[in-house]
Amino acid sequence: MTYKKLIRRKRRKEREAAGEIRELNITAMMDMMTIILVFLLKSYSATSVNMASSGDVAPPISTTRLAPRDTVAVTVTRCAGGGDRTCRPGTGALMVGDKTVLTYDGDAFPAAAKVGGDTGLLVEPLREALQKEVDKIKYIAQYNPAVQFTGELSVVGDRGMPYRMLTEILYTAGQVELDSYRFVVIKKEGGGDGAAPAGGEG
Repeated sequence: MTYKKLIRRKRRKEREAAGEIRELNITAMMDMMTIILVFLLKSYSATSVNMASSGDVAPPISTTRLAPRDTVAVTVTRCAGGGDRTCRPGTGALMVGDKTVLTYDGDAFPAAAKVGGDTGLLVEPLREALQKEVDKIKYIAQYNPAVQFTGELSVVGDRGMPYRMLTEILYTAGQVELDSYRFVVIKKEGGGDGAAPAGGEG
């Protein structure tokens, strides 16, 4: 018995001398991963909102004093042509955040993308993308008290966007608990030609 103990002790010393890891402390690793996860969730915050008017999106001009909020954002772009060879005048894109979920021609979303065809109000690709954003915010809110799901949606659209398209966007958003909306407008500076992003309550 003593001989076996000596053999085991010798082998253990040989492994330690060779730098071999005999076993991992799972508890310590889990603690480390938890700390990293909490740090990453804490770093997720709403700090600033940068929204600018471009040739593809010309938001309405407003005198509102409301500041923009960092919420789930839907952007409707329309190709203005000009020197951009990557798009055709009259075409546009529907985006959630910075991801394009749907492209369209003319003044309407494709019938194939809507539940019920031309007369439908639910834009399925938009609903799926918004649902992912809502689920992500709710998940983060479970671990980070600074993040809360408010059910707010920011709509960034051209001032000439058809009312029907806007109705379809708001209806679709309502199906995923985004029942409070804000229109992003360009805040006109007093007496000047400059403009700054602002949030218009909806």
